[in-house]
Amino acid sequence: MIRSTRTRRPIAHRVLAAASRTTKALAYRTLSGAIAVLVDAAKLIRTGDFLQRIGGADLPDGQQSWYGRHVAKAYRATHGGDAVKVWAQHRTTGKWIHVYVYGPIDEALYAGLRSYKGTRHLLAGTYTEAA
Repeated sequence: MIRSTRTRRPIAHRVLAAASRTTKALAYRTLSGAIAVLVDAAKLIRTGDFLQRIGGADLPDGQQSWYGRHVAKAYRATHGGDAVKVWAQHRTTGKWIHVYVYGPIDEALYAGLRSYKGTRHLLAGTYTEAA
């Protein structure tokens, strides 16, 4: 007589099933990994964090987005490639977005301020405070 034996699900299948039941925040945090830890420790910053630091937090989302594009372009010109990306929650909509992160004193952050006319007024204040 042949008996069918019930086999256990493979471990990978159980892990994937458990992972599909996690919260979005945990899932995106896991995707970002060590980069998210560096952002939390302020060793890497997002362009929005930089704007907040120099007094540009009140800029509309559209202007902050364009500033980020100018910073990314300056970074590519300087380093020949893209910066590191991290998953972050949008500050107003709450959606998870993929954004570039830079070193806290990366020259591309200041080059973006110079090249985008919507943020040039912040550059004058930044150098005055530093002096």
